[in-house]
Amino acid sequence: MTRQSLWDVSEANVEDGEIRINVGGFKRRLRSHTLLRFPETRLGRLLLCHSREAILELCDDYDDVQREFYFDRNPELFPYVLHFYHTGKLHVMAELCVFSFSQEIEYWGINEFFIDSCCSYSYHGRKVEPEQEKWDEQSDQESTTSSFDEILAFYNDASKFDGQPLGNLRRQLWLALDNPGYSVLSRVFSILSILVVLGSIITMCLNSLADFQIPDSQGNPGEDPRFEIVEHFGIAWFTFELVARFAVAPDFLKFFKNALNLIDLMSIVPFYITLVVNLVVESTPTLANLGRVAQVLRLMRIFRILKLARHSTGLRSLGATLKYSYKEVGLLLLYLSVGISIFSVVAYTIEKEENEGLATIPACWWWATVSMTTVGYGDVVPGTTAGKLTASACILAGILVVVLPITLIFNKFSHFYRRQKQLESAMRSCDFGDGMKEVPSVNLRDYYAHKVKSLMASLTNMSRSSPSELSLNDSLQ
Repeated sequence: MTRQSLWDVSEANVEDGEIRINVGGFKRRLRSHTLLRFPETRLGRLLLCHSREAILELCDDYDDVQREFYFDRNPELFPYVLHFYHTGKLHVMAELCVFSFSQEIEYWGINEFFIDSCCSYSYHGRKVEPEQEKWDEQSDQESTTSSFDEILAFYNDASKFDGQPLGNLRRQLWLALDNPGYSVLSRVFSILSILVVLGSIITMCLNSLADFQIPDSQGNPGEDPRFEIVEHFGIAWFTFELVARFAVAPDFLKFFKNALNLIDLMSIVPFYITLVVNLVVESTPTLANLGRVAQVLRLMRIFRILKLARHSTGLRSLGATLKYSYKEVGLLLLYLSVGISIFSVVAYTIEKEENEGLATIPACWWWATVSMTTVGYGDVVPGTTAGKLTASACILAGILVVVLPITLIFNKFSHFYRRQKQLESAMRSCDFGDGMKEVPSVNLRDYYAHKVKSLMASLTNMSRSSPSELSLNDSLQ
């Protein structure tokens, strides 16, 4: 067929007032003036084609005899397109997949702007909700898979005691010392450890009060002997605890790679360094300045509070959250830094001549920091009306900045908390009465399914095209 005849066919279709459309077997006759109401859509552009090549760029096939345009698309969604041409509005039923619908109307050249107000809120809300559901599902999947990996690692460590001298006894002690709540012995040991930690922290705080300080021969304040007894008992207990865990550890080389074991080590090292420093100072008076080092090291006793993480699921989950949320925490600090820089300069410009407390930019940094974090010490406040308005904006901006990353951090905390709970439950349910006689009770089918699902999801994301690319590929077929 020549170009002229094709043009005549197109002209004839327009003059007849109808064109024939076949969408996946769904056939309809459409009036040309209805389609020309929306000339930017695919069917509207089809009426303006002057050649067969131009027609085939917009449809999948064209029947010269029947004068029918064929589209290889979903026939169940085309009635929504027809409704749009007749009413000028799009409506989305609740049972439809919003992503398939979005790709379909994009193919037909219809903008989401035409979705009627009765469906618009629900439509856009459903497009956002799957992202949250995807995050929840991914978190659950990662939580389950990671728990499986940790459970298998736990059983692998437990199996290392088989064949060793006193292997079964060492394994029971290892379980009791490293897994609070595993048995009655482990619970008692955990309670004693918590009491010693709290007692050490309390005595350190009380020792800073003047009423509990006893002057030495030179008149300098010294420690109460009763507190020294508590301190020495605590150090003895912490040392015994660390040595006992090291003695029954399944792998000595990996022992100090565990963060909790490093915390145990750092809780006693300052005491022994202080002891050595004091002995050196007493034997060599010229090194009296080393005494200041001992005073600084004594302050490190406050880090013993971190030992409670071994006995608290929440603290361990918090530590893992901070470890894996460095991007969100960095984003929060970046937002705060930008806000503090802006508001401090504004406050300095407004208040420098009226307020001595805000006469320098560094002083304004302090004011902006306590304001944006909603602490508000009140030591420095703006006095002018413009300064108060700036302070109000600073406080409101601080609230928004702090709230933004909180949801992401909370989701990660929930993820690690669930994973830790699953791991603890599995550890408490294990039984090694007569050694490792059978494979641990882990659902390997679910483990394998999660691994395969994770792999397939990764491959799908790598090969997935955007909706616009899909529509373009469909158009060029």
